[in-house]
Parts: sequence; structure tokens; C-alpha cells
Amino acid sequence: MVISSSNSYSKLNPNVVNISSANKINLKRLSQNGQIQIYQSSYRGSYSSIIRDSLRNAALGRKVLLVQFMKGGVKQGIDNKVKLCDNLTWVRPAHSYDHYHSEEIEKNQNLKKTIHESIYELWNLCKKELISGEKDQIILDEIFLAIEMKIIDKDDLISTLENRFISGDVILTGTDIPKDLLLMANQITELRS
Repeated sequence: MVISSSNSYSKLNPNVVNISSANKINLKRLSQNGQIQIYQSSYRGSYSSIIRDSLRNAALGRKVLLVQFMKGGVKQGIDNKVKLCDNLTWVRPAHSYDHYHSEEIEKNQNLKKTIHESIYELWNLCKKELISGEKDQIILDEIFLAIEMKIIDKDDLISTLENRFISGDVILTGTDIPKDLLLMANQITELRS
């Protein structure tokens, strides 16, 4: 907290809020950004402990968003989010790579475009949630694979993380993590088999 009787201090410093009262007090605005945690593994599908922890957090009353970018499900997508424990929102793309053989995707450019659009639609949902500050925890599962495949822009992710407003943690998982994102992390965990 910053206490100052000088009116000019708050005019020169945009991070100070003036409060009208008999005793003039200037309070410094605090950003409420939680930690950025990165979980790295050499293989896909190794993050079951993170999913388990997200369910536990939701059962304890925290509002959790779990987004699996590269795994699809039956009737998934942002219009068919799964709600568990009233606090966990679990969402996957409407179309994903896991539903098709890789050769089939490479031969069919329309299918590939549909999958990319479905994943990017999830990313737009995540950006809104990161900026809104309504969730206590946000998990972006396999987001680094979406970056590697050029579906999500790395700089867009960095900018969104820098401007987020969430008091809880943001958890990012993946195999190949860009160095810029490793430098942003408060915690890096390497999962081994």
C-alpha cells in the first residue's frame, strides 16, 4: 500500500487509486496474477495427475477450466462443455487429430482446416477466460503441440499470459516447450516415465 498526502503523486503514477475521504489515502493497484506452471514430458498422454488435481480442486470449490487442445471427444467443442462438481469445466475440440489417421488428415485439406479451426476456437475461449479472471485455475493441456503445429501463435500465447487476470495458476503442458515460455514460468516440472 502506498500512502501519500501529495495529490501530484497519484497524477504522476497511474498505478495509484485515489479514494475520497476525510483522510486522503492513495492505494496502489495490485495485479492478481497467479503462477504459470509448465509440465513437460517426452511423450503425449502423461498428464493424468494434472487432470486428477483439477477434479480435486473443483471438488474443493475452486472454479477450474480444463482445455485439452489435441484430444477430442464425442459431441465435444465449446458448445458441449462437460461440467463436473459444478466447478470444473472440461472442454475439447469438436474435431481433433485423435479422431482420424494422420494420412487421412494430410490428404484432406478441408478436414485439416476444420480441425485447426476447432482447436483455434478453443484458444479464443481460453483467451477470454484468462483475461476475465473468473476462473481460479486454467489448464491448457498440450497447448505446445498446437503451437508446434502452427495452429496457435506463440506470441499470442505469451501476450495473453502477460495480460491475464487470474488469481490462481495457469498450467501449460506439452512436449516441446519454446524457450520464451520456459522463461515466463514460475514452476517447471519434467515428468519422466
